Amino acid sequence: MSLHASTAAQTEFVGKAMMLWLRLYLLAGLVLHKGVWEVLKQRTRGAGAAAPRQNATIVRILKAVKIALLAGLVAQTVLPEVLPITEDPRVLRMVGAVLYTLGLCIAVAGRLQLGDNWTDIETPQVSGRQAVVAVGLYRYVRHPIYVGDLLLVTGFELALNSWLVVGVVGLIPYVVRQAMHEEEMLAARLPGYGSYCSQTWRFVPFVV
Repeated sequence: MSLHASTAAQTEFVGKAMMLWLRLYLLAGLVLHKGVWEVLKQRTRGAGAAAPRQNATIVRILKAVKIALLAGLVAQTVLPEVLPITEDPRVLRMVGAVLYTLGLCIAVAGRLQLGDNWTDIETPQVSGRQAVVAVGLYRYVRHPIYVGDLLLVTGFELALNSWLVVGVVGLIPYVVRQAMHEEEMLAARLPGYGSYCSQTWRFVPFVV
């Protein structure tokens, strides 16, 4: 085997090994994200809700969509590239991995800091023991979990070199609408939340 062929084979091996580790890292992040949510969800069950009953059909649809999205992301970690963006995605993968990590950290930190004040996105409500959280990330923005999740999904698709990243754009209007709906509900039902809104940004400090 020539030196050139040997070097090419080594480069290909390293590339495949790095891609395997990247896929495992992305999958581990999804498991961590889901695990934190499920563990902390157990602590919030049983809190008295003051929100009106949600439409059962809509709730089931939203839950099904969440499960489908998560299943799709998990599947991408083991499937070949879906709708590849470029033939040489090395830079794209690095950018994606950074965004994914940043988003995961923001989302998990936001969830931990929110504690028992969290509710599912499909059933927003105000519990009897809920209070305004204005520490950590919430000192600056009102919806760090949404920001983190959007960054996570964006980074995930870029790391996997997929044009499915464009789908994140379609999620933004729903996230913004949901955030505004939650703010209206909390301002009406949670003492001090209106004042908190006037002192913080919705998603990004000094931007929006």
